[in-house]
Amino acid sequence: MAPPPADGSTDRNPLTRLTLDQLRQRTSVKWRTHPPDVLPLWVAEQDVPLAEPVADALRRAIDLGDTGYPHGTAYAEALGAFAAERWGWHDFRVGHTTVVPDVMMGIVEVLRLVTGPGDAVVVCSPVYPPFYAFVRHADRQVIEAPLGPDLRMDPAALDDAFRRARACGGRPAFLLCNPHNPTGVVHRREELAVVAELADRHGVRVVSDEIHAPLALPGAHFTPYLTVPGAGNAFAVLSASKGWNLAGLKAALAVAGPQAAADLARMPEEVSHGPSHLGIIAHTAAFQAGGPWLDLLIDGLDANRSLLGTLLARHLPTVTYHRPEGTYLAWLDCTRLGIGTDAPDGGPGVVSDLAGPARMFLDRARVALSSGHVFGTGGTGFVRLNFATSPAILTDAVTRMGRAVDTPA
Repeated sequence: MAPPPADGSTDRNPLTRLTLDQLRQRTSVKWRTHPPDVLPLWVAEQDVPLAEPVADALRRAIDLGDTGYPHGTAYAEALGAFAAERWGWHDFRVGHTTVVPDVMMGIVEVLRLVTGPGDAVVVCSPVYPPFYAFVRHADRQVIEAPLGPDLRMDPAALDDAFRRARACGGRPAFLLCNPHNPTGVVHRREELAVVAELADRHGVRVVSDEIHAPLALPGAHFTPYLTVPGAGNAFAVLSASKGWNLAGLKAALAVAGPQAAADLARMPEEVSHGPSHLGIIAHTAAFQAGGPWLDLLIDGLDANRSLLGTLLARHLPTVTYHRPEGTYLAWLDCTRLGIGTDAPDGGPGVVSDLAGPARMFLDRARVALSSGHVFGTGGTGFVRLNFATSPAILTDAVTRMGRAVDTPA
């Protein structure tokens, strides 16, 4: 079982279950990249204990020595049942899925099936930095379709980007981020229908990254891209990684629409050797039995989302807070702080680079955030803040950030 709340209360919020001292015992990248005096609100790890059903499933496997090779379709069956209950995805087909090592590796392998070297892949910037790095490492070129001023997809920008991608020749694709990272936008069904219509018009294949799908916050509803009319020749890649904090337990599922199943069947067999048996056990348990824990988490994230808005208004009133509809990521516009924003040479996709406000907040506030420029066009002058932490840590971090701005360098 997870440890009791650190303050001895009966609060069941997963975000309040661990103390800062307990979190600093972790050896993952979030807690070991920076010195101990830094509060890390950057990489997408949550400050939560494992959900009890996941921990129990892993303990059973360890006790049995069940650490061999994965087998069967339990993972896909669990996701299908979860998707039907939570998202109304009732025509999910287990036979149209394949296990892949993780979401980004699954995306790359799907892109290899439907595009060729040098082909164009459209992304909506600012967007998750590995979209740039992984696409380029796969010898494809990135074309940006910048988000609109409201941080939602811009149909005109998409239409133009799809035209340019088609003009490059070959077989273009669109890498959709659904929900969107870093903005926290949860795309509406009618917005996704526009994507499907434009993709069909221009002959663009859609691959939807739906890793944050379980984390639609109150007021928003997640729509699986493959449930949208006209999306039958597209793909989605999903996992329990972000919803249940399982990034270190690698396993994901690539899902094909009805007209894309033959393409997915061409996935090389060795790709399915990448996920670990324990990873598949953990993700399966999360989708099968982790719903009540997820609901508690979402309540905690909703409260933190409101707390963050209050803290920013009090301590950083010149920073614009784009209230997220999903994920646990906040996209903060720091351009009015007047901090230099020259980016390092790495450019989009080099997630270790810091510039402008992210560098200032690390140096002067000892708070680690993700630097906006690595998210591509539209990211310079912004930072991404991970609010999947305790209210106490979140309060301390934003208070430090406010003091750093108010105190002359």
